[in-house]
Amino acid sequence: MPDSVFFALTLASAVSAGLMAGIYFAFSSMVMPGLRRLQPGEAVRSMQAINAAVINPWFLTAFLGSAVLSLVSVVLAFVRWGEEEAIYLLIAGLLLVFGSLGLTRGYHIPRNNALALVDPDAPEAKERWETYDAEWTSWNHIRAVASLASAILFAAGLAAVE
Repeated sequence: MPDSVFFALTLASAVSAGLMAGIYFAFSSMVMPGLRRLQPGEAVRSMQAINAAVINPWFLTAFLGSAVLSLVSVVLAFVRWGEEEAIYLLIAGLLLVFGSLGLTRGYHIPRNNALALVDPDAPEAKERWETYDAEWTSWNHIRAVASLASAILFAAGLAAVE
């Protein structure tokens, strides 16, 4: 594989991982704290609207594109095995696939789907919101850190190429 293709793919992987880290960071540092300032029913209604709005071409391209690029990077790691950058690509790719895509699919989406069924005006909305917020946000921090670490490792992989 030409070095220019390797460089472009790895740079795209680093940028997409950084983009996902930024999205998750924004949720952890601004969106969820902002929703906590609302009444529980309003917070539930708002998060339901956010979860519906996130299913759009822009977000899905960034989210799924980062996953595809990460899987390509894992393959590239094995193609370039023995080179210094290979281990960076392998760890970065796996971190993003499991730390972003895996957590989203296995942890966050089921909670989002459960929240979609909550009646914001029901008496149990407060308890359901507080549980959702605490659990969802804690694991979202992990998605942010995993994605940021992935971006850093992709950049380290680029730096390791002579």
